[in-house]
Amino acid sequence: MNIAEIKKTDIANGEGVRVSLFVSGCRRHCKNCFNQIAWDFSYGRPLDAALEEEIFAAVAPSYICGLSLLGGDPCEPENQRGLLPFLEKFRARFPEKSVWCYTGYTYRAGTLAEPQARCEATERFLSMIDVLVDGPFIEAQKDIRLKFRGSANQRVIDLKATAARGEIVLYLT
Repeated sequence: MNIAEIKKTDIANGEGVRVSLFVSGCRRHCKNCFNQIAWDFSYGRPLDAALEEEIFAAVAPSYICGLSLLGGDPCEPENQRGLLPFLEKFRARFPEKSVWCYTGYTYRAGTLAEPQARCEATERFLSMIDVLVDGPFIEAQKDIRLKFRGSANQRVIDLKATAARGEIVLYLT
């Protein structure tokens, strides 16, 4: 899997100062997507050991609150499979830092609602995520006043609280 871009100090894609990874590959092709170049699965750099270490070094400072995954779409099955080993290493090294994930897919009943987004890695992949921003970007519902999302249909879900309660808990209302 490929990484389209890395932002080493980002304050727009989750709480606090974060490192944001924009993965390559998305089949949704939302109208007026802000990152169309990342639709191509082959765009960018491979997520190899050297790039992982570069990302870990960027996340290490105490002022970095965590990691945000965007795209493309991190929840495309190929990307889940590619990100899962990386996230397992990330969690082992930085258990105190949060992971946010942005996807055009919809979260429902402990998994991704759309069958084309689910694979053998989905359950474990989602267990690595603290906050999931779900739902496709819909131009007609765009609202620049919304925090951490682009359109009103998207939800900011606290996945850890959701798992504990057995019902969707919004991180932001």
